[in-house]
Amino acid sequence: MSSSVHDKYEAVIGLEVHAQLLTESKAFAPVSTEFGGSPNTQVSPLCLGHPGTLPVLNENLVRYIIKMGLATNCDIARKSIFARKNYFYPDLPKGYQISQYDTPICHDGHINIVTDGVDKKIGITRIHMEEDAGKSIHDQDPFNTLIDLNRAGVPLIEIVSEPDIRTAKEAYEYLKRIKQIVQYLEICDGNMEEGSLRCDANVSVRPKEQEEFGTRTELKNMNSFRNVERAIDFEIERQIDLIESGDQVVQQTLLWDANKLETRTMRSKEEAHDYRYFPEPDIPPVVVTDEMLEDIKEELPEMPDVRKQRFIDEFEMSDDDAQTLTEDRYLADFYEEVLLHAENPKAVSNLILTEVLRTLNDRSIGIQEFPISEERLAGLVELREDDKINSSAMTEIYNAMLEEKKSAEELAKEMNLVQVSDTDFLEPIVDEVIEQHPDEVERYRDGKKGLIGFFIGQVMQRSQGKANPEMVREMISKRLDQD
Repeated sequence: MSSSVHDKYEAVIGLEVHAQLLTESKAFAPVSTEFGGSPNTQVSPLCLGHPGTLPVLNENLVRYIIKMGLATNCDIARKSIFARKNYFYPDLPKGYQISQYDTPICHDGHINIVTDGVDKKIGITRIHMEEDAGKSIHDQDPFNTLIDLNRAGVPLIEIVSEPDIRTAKEAYEYLKRIKQIVQYLEICDGNMEEGSLRCDANVSVRPKEQEEFGTRTELKNMNSFRNVERAIDFEIERQIDLIESGDQVVQQTLLWDANKLETRTMRSKEEAHDYRYFPEPDIPPVVVTDEMLEDIKEELPEMPDVRKQRFIDEFEMSDDDAQTLTEDRYLADFYEEVLLHAENPKAVSNLILTEVLRTLNDRSIGIQEFPISEERLAGLVELREDDKINSSAMTEIYNAMLEEKKSAEELAKEMNLVQVSDTDFLEPIVDEVIEQHPDEVERYRDGKKGLIGFFIGQVMQRSQGKANPEMVREMISKRLDQD
């Protein structure tokens, strides 16, 4: 179908993002939440749905969600309650999920995203607390579905956006922003591949002049930012094609197939009444006091937008460089830690934005796994700043530092890369080169100033590459221009 036909429509998109919290124990039971344990080893009678077991609220679940609410400009409810969300699924032993329904603890917030240079506010309807279900495993046994209940009861927050998103690209940027915020708050690691950040998308389309929303579908099973973008783009195209061909969009839940790059039907879409919500009788209301709220506000870190502007102001950094360095809290922390041992912020940012980011990308690691400590990297920067090494030597030493735990100075000496800036050492070499090349000297003085490169090369060769080329240039220019 032509793009002109598609231009008649606009998408209406809302995202539901589940973030698995970095608490040490589960939402309502003192059981470990550590990822990667053997199946069904991190469970308790409560996780297994045994009768007579009673949930006890994890206080950090409340503190973490309030942090998220404050960071996303939400109002914080001073009193909220939990509810039972009833549905049957093999990895939900109790037959219900403890969640929140009509009294979310955080509501009416927003975040800002930038797409193609345009700033846009995306509303947040609510952020509520709930517990995770277990995991059904379909691909390890040809005849049976296996159940792992380690994840059952792990604390989650669900962030529900307003239907303010209009394109797949905006959805991508919104999701990136959510990940950045939870990482800055250190309440979730944001890893979509491991399932600690999960996203469902509600998508509908409508003619651009129409105010009423179209029939929506829900997209699930999107395990990366890029798959979220691809799935939404596919669904927008699918719905427009249906409408243009005279068919109707059916409200349903769809699974994204990342291999075939298409959606397939999972089930008809449930509504809230299908879950028979009612107040959880075994957990008292959550009350947020003024003292608690002020205490949590004081724990909030410097948020990415504020940090980005500070980098621009304090370190005279470009907008793009500041954006890249503050995208990841741990990269920004690393940069500032290096600056405790180095004096030139620009030199440090240049090295991180080139060599360090290249290494992280090549090795598919985060800055936490980077093998060069902040102090060692600062030592490399200082060697270059003091003109003890040249730029090519800096790269050689950096590559060596990735494999060895030695300091930059130790490696520079071992690799014979230390520049000599000692005039007593360089003057005899410069004199010798000038005396042995009278023809070149004459041509230089006749206006062939480019020959200075020849003289520098001769000095570098005789000094076995140790001479400081800038100092050599200065010494040769002074000699030839004055004699």
